[in-house]
Amino acid sequence: MKPDLIIETLQASHNRSAFGCGVPALDRYFREQASQDVKRRVSNCFAAVNRDGAIAGYYTLAASSVPIASLPEDQTKRLPRYPILPVTLIGRLAVDARFQAKGIGSALIIDALRRSVQAAPASFALVVDAKDEQAAAFCRRHGFVPLKSRALSLFLPVATALKLFGPEALP
Repeated sequence: MKPDLIIETLQASHNRSAFGCGVPALDRYFREQASQDVKRRVSNCFAAVNRDGAIAGYYTLAASSVPIASLPEDQTKRLPRYPILPVTLIGRLAVDARFQAKGIGSALIIDALRRSVQAAPASFALVVDAKDEQAAAFCRRHGFVPLKSRALSLFLPVATALKLFGPEALP
């Protein structure tokens, strides 16, 4: 994580009005819907906040599942043959335009992995439904691989994340 940022659960005190990542749907969700989803327990939302209280980015996590048949063969060899596997979904991830290209997105992904590893319900992997090819490429650079049937749906097994980022990154 960037030293001047703290990633914390979305709070009512966070000023979301100035947030702008350049994608209207992600901006609108964060400003208008995220807190409602948290209250309804549909997802959890985490915000990266700098010392001045500006929100540099955010992401959401929710429980989900994937059919084992949607995973590449090389990823299923050591898995139990359950038809459905538990995963943690990164529903949304966005970085404010003022903070882009500074490693904030990477810090958010590592934080999401950490929280997924520490969660009480077991989760085999993190999954993301990328909004476009650029977002998918960002995820692939962080070790995510596409599901068989949907190129913009990618996953990162927790075991792979531990190898990529090391146990110290995901205590």
